[in-house]
Parts: sequence; structure tokens; C-alpha cells
Amino acid sequence: MAKILLVNPVIRQTDKPRHVPFGLAQLAAIISKAGHQVQVFDCGAWRPSEEQIRSVLRADQWEVIGIGGLVTSYGYIKNFLAMAREECPKSLLILGGGVLTPIPRDVMSFIPQVDVGVIGEGYRTLPELLDAFDSGQGKDYSMVKGIIWRNSQGELEINNGRELLEDLDSLPFPAWEMFPLDIYFANSSLLLSEESMGAKRRLEFCCSYGCPYKCKYCFHLGLSGELSIESSETGRLEVNITKKRNVRYHSPQYVVKLARYARDKFGADFISFLDENFVALDKFSNGKWMAEFEDLWLKAGLQPECCRNGHEHTDSCTGMHWGTTCHASLAQPQLMQRLKNLGCSHLDFGFESFSDKILKEAGKSATKKMNIDALKASMRVGIRAIPNQIMGFPGEDFDSILENLEVWQHLGIKAYPFLATPYPGSEWYTTYKNLILEQYNGDLEAFLLDLGDATTLTAVISHNFNGVELLGLRELLALGDRRKIEQHRAIKERTQHCSK
Repeated sequence: MAKILLVNPVIRQTDKPRHVPFGLAQLAAIISKAGHQVQVFDCGAWRPSEEQIRSVLRADQWEVIGIGGLVTSYGYIKNFLAMAREECPKSLLILGGGVLTPIPRDVMSFIPQVDVGVIGEGYRTLPELLDAFDSGQGKDYSMVKGIIWRNSQGELEINNGRELLEDLDSLPFPAWEMFPLDIYFANSSLLLSEESMGAKRRLEFCCSYGCPYKCKYCFHLGLSGELSIESSETGRLEVNITKKRNVRYHSPQYVVKLARYARDKFGADFISFLDENFVALDKFSNGKWMAEFEDLWLKAGLQPECCRNGHEHTDSCTGMHWGTTCHASLAQPQLMQRLKNLGCSHLDFGFESFSDKILKEAGKSATKKMNIDALKASMRVGIRAIPNQIMGFPGEDFDSILENLEVWQHLGIKAYPFLATPYPGSEWYTTYKNLILEQYNGDLEAFLLDLGDATTLTAVISHNFNGVELLGLRELLALGDRRKIEQHRAIKERTQHCSK
């Protein structure tokens, strides 16, 4: 069995380590259970120096080094793998996750140190890949589905696609014990609700994988059945992102058992459900999933005391508060009350905009009215609504910006919008790829290195505003300064008129 180093990269350099990587913790449990010797190097938590990284790489005879993450960690991953190849020249280097899945050939060409890339879901792919490695087949991984790899001639090959795991309950609980939980617990507090601010031992997990909606700005990682590997015009197999959806989810029994495990073994006092759309589980199952979850949650004694007794939350409250995600169309008043009763303290709503024109353009399957009604429905029952906002959409104009401002001021919303970013794997990446490359002098890797969490300016896809304008308008919008927005509108319209 292989001696494996699993690496969690730094995701947000400017923020504290707050979230134990759930997927990596699951993979650690899977391959450890298979008999491999697994060590986790959590750079995201420890924030090691280059000297410390090299020391860890030299600390043992690692046969396999695996790393992965979102495309926003591309730069860190690239640097880490360069060091890994220098210090461990004989190790098999594996890369997976969203950084690779949508554009595997590009990323493998940019990071020549990588031997094998895992495309999409790795729950079955990684164990099979390790079996092939252990069998002594050398560099021949042609029989492993769902990977891109370098053959004996150094050429890149993409194998047939990997089928998704349908029985999610067959997955072991994440190996949280392999991670430095003391670091994460020290940063448990989140400025999302009173209950999350008071969290001392917060953990995260997913109940479902995928989302039924088809927002054009959202990137896809092959977890919703939308990924296909098909022959291209050149005869090579290539990754395609389709509009198919296969949203999978754990049973309520699995979720509640995992919550009790988190509480009983690790003392967890708050859970963040990281699903793309947790409340959609109620819709998928015609209400059955949430009803069963509600019954089991109450029987397990996980309902917070303040919710059970109907009084204000205090620091001495027992039970398990939690926060999660919701689509505006699903925030029905009766369901909101049930969630509150179970301990839901906040809901992350991807409202994105309060302009019907922009919502339709983005493929949100929601309207301005739905967004407003959802916010009110959650707030009425005491669930804090987190109204995510994005600006800089292709059709963004002064009317849509001012429409957002009017709703914010009417509802008392304070927000600092994200900037519309065409991440690889999104529909808008494909649509605007030529425009993206134009802004980076044809250098795709420069764009990847520039990507962050959509708070900073990268590639602009707006038809009406340049990057400088978007940055300025975002500041004015956040300040609620309608007068200066109108002034800029008048100047721009006058300039455009004179140029005709």
C-alpha cells in the first residue's frame, strides 16, 4: 500500500483558516480505510513558509502526493507542485478538484510536474488510481476512468468519464481527526448571525452535490452530472460541460448521524451545511426529505434549547445551531418557520441582483419579487438572510445598478457586491473566452493566476462598463450615493453622444 501525502492548499491568503476541507477529509477517510498510509499536510490551516514546506516534503519517502482545490488556489498549487517535484522526484504527483476539472489539458500543460489529474468526482477514481499505482503498472493508467495523465511519451491522454457515485451514504464520515481542528475552531466565529458569531467549534459538511438551476456565472466541477468526456473533432477525448443535472443527496439518517458524530466526538456546536442549495432538498423529494430530517433531528436531541423553549438565544444555549443555502423561490414562510425551529440561524441567498433584466440574463430562475419575498420570509421568523449580490454582469447598466440601490435602501440592506467573474467551468467562461484572453494578452495562465474570490477585479465581461468604472460604481453603490452614480451616468451619456 502506498505512503500518501494529501495536501490542502491555502485558499484565501488574506483570510484566516475557517473551513475544514470536507471533500479532502472524506478522501483521506476513503484511502485510509483502503489500507494506505495517509498523512495530511494542511497548508490552509498552518500557512507554512517555503522552508517548512520543503522540510515536510523531505520528511518521508512519499510515494504519492495529492493536492487539489478550487481554481482560485491555482497559483499556490502550482508553486507547491514545483517544490514537490524538486524534493520528491520519484513521487507520483496527483492534482484534482475544480482547479483542473473544467480545463484539464490547459492546467496539465501549465503545470508539467503533475503526473495524473483527477477529473470531476474522486471518490472512486482516487482509490482505483492508487490500486493501479500499487500494481506496478508503471506509468500506464489507461484503464482508470475519469483522469488525464501523461503517457510514456509525455503526451496527455484523457480517459473515458467516471460515473457518479449514486449511493452517497456509502461514503465514510470525513477524517476530521487528521486535520488541525484547534486552528479551525479558533476561527469558528462567522459574522453571519448571532449564533454563528458565538460558535466555538464549528464544522462543515455537505448533504447534497449539485444544483438544479443553470446560472450562467456558476462554475461546474462535474458533481451534478453535467460533465461529459466525448470525442472532439480532432478525435481526442475532451471535457464538455452540458446542461444535464443529476443532483444527489445523502439520506436524512446519514446527515443526522454525521451531526451527532461531529457533536459527540469533536464537540461541534455549529454546523455550516455547504450545499449549493440545501433547501432544494425539500423540493427534490416533494417534502419527504425535510420532514424526515426534521423528525430525526428532534429525536436526536440536536434542536437548540432556545428554539425548543421559544426564548432568546444565549451563550449558554445547548443544541446545534446551523446555517446553510437557499434559492429565493424556495423560501416559503411555513418552511422558513420549520427551519428556524430546528436551529437554522442564517440562510445564504444568491440573490445576485434585484433587477429582473439581469436575473433573466444570468439564468437565475428567480425574480426581483421572489428575492424580496424570500428575504422577508426568513427575517420574519428570525433567520438572518445573507443577500449575496453581484455586479458587472454583461447587460449591467445604470438602470439595473440604481434598481439595486432602491431595493437596498427600501429593505435596509448593506452589501458590498462581488464582481461578475467568468470562472473556468461556467457558461460565461466559454462565451467570453476570447474577451478574457484579450484582456490578458492571450495568456490564459495569467488569468488563472489572477483569479480570487470575486472581490477583486479580473476579466471584465460587462458590455457597458470597463473595470475602472465597475470599481468606482461598486464603491458608490455600497455607500448608497445615488447622486454621484447619476452624475457619472450623465457624463457617460454626454461623452457617448459627442462621439457619434
